[in-house]
Amino acid sequence: MSKIKPFVWLIFIVILGFALRTAFFGRLPPSPHWDEISLGYNAYSLLHTGRDEWGMALPIIFRAFGDYKLPIYAYLAVVSQAILGLNIFATRLPSLVAGMGLIIVAFALGRKAAGNLVGLFSALLVAVSPWTLFLSRIGSEANVSAFLIAAGLYYLFTGKLSRAILLLGLSVWTYNSARIFVPLFLSSYLIISKNYKRLSPISYLLITIFFIPMFIQLLNPTGQARYQNLSLIDSGAITRINQWQTGKWGGRILYNKATYFAVNFVRNYISYLSPNFLFWNGGSHYQLSVPNTGLLYWINLPLFYFGIFLLVKYPSKFNRFLLLWLLLSPVAGSITRDSPHTTRAIVMLPLPMLVSALGLNYLVTKFKWKTAVLAVFFISLYIGLEQYITALRLYQTQYSWAWQYGYSQAVQYIKSQYNNYDRIIFTKRYGEPHEFIAYYWPWDPADFAKNKVWDYHANWYWVNELAKIKFVNDWEMKDYVANLPPDGKSLVVSSPDNESPGTEILKIDFLDNKPAFIIKKI
Repeated sequence: MSKIKPFVWLIFIVILGFALRTAFFGRLPPSPHWDEISLGYNAYSLLHTGRDEWGMALPIIFRAFGDYKLPIYAYLAVVSQAILGLNIFATRLPSLVAGMGLIIVAFALGRKAAGNLVGLFSALLVAVSPWTLFLSRIGSEANVSAFLIAAGLYYLFTGKLSRAILLLGLSVWTYNSARIFVPLFLSSYLIISKNYKRLSPISYLLITIFFIPMFIQLLNPTGQARYQNLSLIDSGAITRINQWQTGKWGGRILYNKATYFAVNFVRNYISYLSPNFLFWNGGSHYQLSVPNTGLLYWINLPLFYFGIFLLVKYPSKFNRFLLLWLLLSPVAGSITRDSPHTTRAIVMLPLPMLVSALGLNYLVTKFKWKTAVLAVFFISLYIGLEQYITALRLYQTQYSWAWQYGYSQAVQYIKSQYNNYDRIIFTKRYGEPHEFIAYYWPWDPADFAKNKVWDYHANWYWVNELAKIKFVNDWEMKDYVANLPPDGKSLVVSSPDNESPGTEILKIDFLDNKPAFIIKKI
C-alpha cells in the first residue's frame, strides 16, 4: 500500500461520515430535547451577559435544572453561537465536530495498533456505526468527551504526556463518566508503564489545573448532585434491602448495602460488554439511540469478540494498553442504575470499532479467502447501514414525543400573541417549558435570571412563573384554569391528557399526528 493511498481512502471515509451526520441535520432527531435546550440557552446567556441562566458569572458547573452540567460543552456552544446565532445547528455543532474528530482519532489509533488497514477499518466503523452516528447528530456532552478521551489516550500511548493530560483533563470537565474512567486509567497506565517518571513540570501543572479542582468539586454536594440522582444505592434500593433483611434467609449478612452494590455492579459491568447491549438492543433511553437497535452492526459481533481474543493471545505493549482500556471502560456506568446506558459507556469509544478492525484485519491477512471476507464485511456493513437509516426515519416519526417536539411551534405562537393576553398558562406535561420558551423566544438572559419564580424540591429546580406566563403541573391544569379570576384574557397551552376548558384556536401535533399541545383562549 502506497504512502498516499491510505490517506486518500481516509478522506473518502471522512466525507462519508460528514454526509451521514449532516443530512437533515437539525430535523433528525426532529427537535432538540431539554438537555440540548439547556446547554444552548446557557451558552446564549454566557455570550450576552457572561453569566449562566441563574446569573452566575462564568461558572465551572451549571446548575441548569438541578442536574449540574459540566461546563465545556456550553463554552464550546458560545463559540458556535457567536458565529451562527442561537439555533439548533449551533447548539449541536460542537458534538458534530467531535464526532468527525473521532473518525480521525480512530484511524490514528488503528494505525498505531496494526498499520494503515486497521486504521482505515476503524475509521470506517466509527463513521457509519449507529452509536457514533447518532450521538454526533445531537448536542451531546458525552460525544465531545469521547473525542477528548480517545485523543488523549492516543497521545498518552505515543508518549506525548502533556498533550494527553491536557485533553484528558478537558474531558473530566465535559461529561461525568470521564470523572471516573480518566483518573482510573491515567493513574493505572502511568504506574504500569512507569511513565510517571517522565512527567514534566507542565504535566504536573496541567494535573493541578484540571484534576485537583475536579476532586475538590466532587467532595461538595454540587459536584455529587448528578451521581446522587443516579446512584445504585438510592432510596428505592435501601427500601428493598430493608425488606430483604427481615423477609429473607441470611438477613443483614447477605442483604446489605455492600452486597447489593457488589452484585449490581457486576451485573451492570457484564451488561456493557454483552451482545444484547452492543449489537441487538442498545440502551433503553429513547433520546440516546434508536430503541431495539444495536449500537454496532451485527457483522461486528464475531469480529469484536475475536478481536478481544487476539488482544489476549498477542499481549504486545499496545494490546495491553487496549485491554486496560476495555476492562476499565464499563466501571463508570456500572456504579449507576439504568444500566447499560448508551452515553455512560462512551469512554469505550472508539474501542469496539478498533477491536473489530483488528479481528477483520487478522482474517484478511491470515486467510486465503481475503476477497470473500472483505466482500461479506462490506456487503453486510452496507445492509446494516441501509437498515439503520430506515430505522432512523421511522424513529423520527414514532418518537418525536421523546424529543419534546412541538415546543418550538407553541412558543412561537404565544410569542406572537403575548401582548394580546393578560396571562398565559403553560403545561409542564413535557418537561421544563420555561427553558424552551427562553431558547425559542429567545428571552433576554438578564431578565430570565432575575424574574423567573421557582422553588426547589425533590432535588430539582422547578420554575413556576416567567413574567405573565404561569407553568402548571398537567394534572392540575383543569382545576387551575377553572379557578382563574374572571377579569382579563387568558391563553392556555395544555396537553390532550388534561385539556383545559376554553375555545380552541390551535392544535400542535407530534410527527405521528397525535396531539402534543392544544392552545385555547378564555
